Amino acid sequence: QVILFQNRRGYSPVLECMTCGHVPECPQCDVSLTYHKHKNQLRCHYCGYAMAKPTRCHNCSSVDLTTKGFGTEQIEMELAGLFPNKKTARMDQDTTRGKYGYEKILDSFKNREIDILVGTQMLAKGLDFDNVSLVGIMNADNMLYHPDFRAFERSYQMMTQVSGRAGRSGKRGKVIIQTYNPNHNTIQQVTNNDYTGMYKEQLYDRHIFKYPPYFRLIKITLKHRDFEKLKDGSMWLYQVMSQNLDLPVLGPEEPAIGRIRNEYIRTILIKIPQNQPLGSTKKTIQKILNSFETVSQYRPIKVAVNVDFY
Repeated sequence: QVILFQNRRGYSPVLECMTCGHVPECPQCDVSLTYHKHKNQLRCHYCGYAMAKPTRCHNCSSVDLTTKGFGTEQIEMELAGLFPNKKTARMDQDTTRGKYGYEKILDSFKNREIDILVGTQMLAKGLDFDNVSLVGIMNADNMLYHPDFRAFERSYQMMTQVSGRAGRSGKRGKVIIQTYNPNHNTIQQVTNNDYTGMYKEQLYDRHIFKYPPYFRLIKITLKHRDFEKLKDGSMWLYQVMSQNLDLPVLGPEEPAIGRIRNEYIRTILIKIPQNQPLGSTKKTIQKILNSFETVSQYRPIKVAVNVDFY
């Protein structure tokens, strides 16, 4: 049996007009809509907004629309064409929505009713199939290039866990990783099973760039529907924090996805070195947040505080 891993559901993440380059986006979030072929619709994976797949471009009315990239749904369709006599199945949020959907797929895979199973990270952890001898990790690069300082660590973890699904009984397993960067350190570390190398490299990077475990991180996320009000509020908070904390305060920054469910987002990052007393720093931050709440025009802004955000 074979497991194929692609951490993207849907048919393809982008529908693009070949005439003017327009890509349909979610009206409530700053993301492109993912095309789901089965339901013939475009969906937002952040707020659930959905619309029928357009026949013409909304921008220039051209009919020349094409999909870019691939998700689990597209892989499943390709497999059905390539191996018509093999039974393929897909396991992602869309196929496991119903009651016991998850168990049903796993049971039929365990009973060898399914030959090839395509899925997202649901497949990665803790599953034990003694008949799986091949695991394919598709487009590994989209895990590596997340704007997150833990991206390499998480990619290593995910790839190693998925790889662990192959060759669990006496048979030898084979793992194939599809990537544009086979020489990337993380991919080499997964291939050579070099946990120590990954660990040392990540610690070295974290030390240089002031990240945990060498620095504590406090991320303050501000959200509001009014862009200008949010901009003013986050700037005020940033300036007060910079003046009152003898620490690196970064921001206010717009995250990779700057608007979700019609709320604009700004983040402020505070880095606390290990030798700094935490208690007094936390008190100061709490005081500043309390005074932020007393400013009447900023009161409607939602504030969330996240420490080391695991």
